[in-house]
Amino acid sequence: MQLNLHRRALALALWAACAMLASCSTTVKPPLSSAPVPGASLPGASPPGVLRPPVAPGTALLAPPSAPREFRAVWVSTVANIDWPSKSNLNAAEQQREAIAILDRARAMNLNAIVLQVRPSADAIYPSAIEPWSEYLTGVQGTPPKPLYDPLAFWVAQAHARGLQLHAWFNPYRARQTAARSPVAANHISRTNPGAVKSYGKYLWMDPGEPAASKQTLDVVLDVVRRYDIDGVHIDDYFYPYPIEPTGAAGETLALESTTGKNEVDFPDGPSWQKYLASGGKLERAAWRRQNVNALIERLYTGIHHEKSWVLFGISPFGLGKPALRPKGIVGFSQYDKLYADAELWLQNGWLDYLSPQLYWAIEQKGQAYDVLLDYWIGQNRQQRHIWPGLFTSRIGAPTKDYPPAEIVQQIGVTRSRPGAGGHVHFSMAPLMDNRKGISEQLKAGHYAGPALVPASPWLGAGLPTLPGAPQVRARREGAGVSLKLAPASGTTAYAIWTRYGQQWRFAVVPAATDYLLLTDDPQLGAPGAVFVNAVDRLGRESAPVAVLGK
Repeated sequence: MQLNLHRRALALALWAACAMLASCSTTVKPPLSSAPVPGASLPGASPPGVLRPPVAPGTALLAPPSAPREFRAVWVSTVANIDWPSKSNLNAAEQQREAIAILDRARAMNLNAIVLQVRPSADAIYPSAIEPWSEYLTGVQGTPPKPLYDPLAFWVAQAHARGLQLHAWFNPYRARQTAARSPVAANHISRTNPGAVKSYGKYLWMDPGEPAASKQTLDVVLDVVRRYDIDGVHIDDYFYPYPIEPTGAAGETLALESTTGKNEVDFPDGPSWQKYLASGGKLERAAWRRQNVNALIERLYTGIHHEKSWVLFGISPFGLGKPALRPKGIVGFSQYDKLYADAELWLQNGWLDYLSPQLYWAIEQKGQAYDVLLDYWIGQNRQQRHIWPGLFTSRIGAPTKDYPPAEIVQQIGVTRSRPGAGGHVHFSMAPLMDNRKGISEQLKAGHYAGPALVPASPWLGAGLPTLPGAPQVRARREGAGVSLKLAPASGTTAYAIWTRYGQQWRFAVVPAATDYLLLTDDPQLGAPGAVFVNAVDRLGRESAPVAVLGK
């Protein structure tokens, strides 16, 4: 993941603005917009009878449209305090206030998922028996926040209270980042198993060829899956490290600019390579490196779904594909040859539930055009997994190679025009919190004017009911509106609510913890004529609708 080009501080004024934009309460009384629901025909919208049962005959004069579906997510980076916490010396209350501000902004913008970095460098932003506390929380690795609390549990609970998914983002192999300042803790893998970690420039890197390194990553991920009610596991593009030069030039920057280093320093995995050869291994070195990464990807996918069949597994690799398969005119860095990441194979084998290739170039970028790259990855998706590309929103307002907000707006439009792509992920939260050049306001007024459900994942959920049970809903006139009393069936994570004013349908999504909702009368169209409520489960599947007529 490329480091944000602007560091930002969360200001009290911004917190106040977020608080006005979105309520934290589970008792909701929102006024409804007088505009038609935008995005009802988004790519990924569910056809009737596929992701939810059809409306029973005679229950209403008009059946509502299918729910709009689009993954609208944002990466929240903890490494180097890019997004959260803004500084490494905040107390627990200050950290929590910043987290709530981020979540409120995401909710107010009609995002539906947070991808939170929980393991920046073989460390943890949660209490772990395997790895030390991250220094980005307190300034000292191994030191817990004060007063003691569990940041990941806090994020999960607060995200779910706002109807947001929470995906836990792990760096699979990085053991120490260049921005690290404190000494490594005694229980860091570089101290407990130094043979599994290599120095590479200013980094410490877990050697993918050492079984102990891959085992630690697998153990860490599955520990979080077991202990936390997360919606997804996410890993980024750091497999083998981006090659560096003897001068120390940043490999990530060279890769993004499609500049190839002339004197790249090879990763120092000689000992693990020699052990492989001594065991009878026959692969050449590059293929062996790819096999090390492939084995971890497969084990992660299998292990996550063995623990919880509904937890999504997503990967966000570098955005350029294998050179031999690239479309004409696409040039640049090869993750296949340099990071030893065979993302095409992972898609082919169905070892992930969603792919978020980091398409960090403009639509008109010669050699790396956004739309051409997106079409490439869609074409590789034979297993019909989700394709949710990563957008470089942090380029807005950057000191060099600045994006205008229109670039991100247009990229979302291009993505929506492709039936094989059902969403996107912003890198990172900072420009959305800062509303750089008005990007947050533009998205809220346009692409995000209405909410959307996360696309369903019908291949997951072994052992779960086929569809969630219908909710219990009671409606009555109350003042200038219709109030709903809601009670969820087992497994419900949200309610999808369609309300008809005249011949106009409007859509809302509220968390399952909501027990009261007031649908206010429209000044021009009057009282609601029909209301349909569907329960939505954690796989995005909808129940049979409950039809409620306004009185």
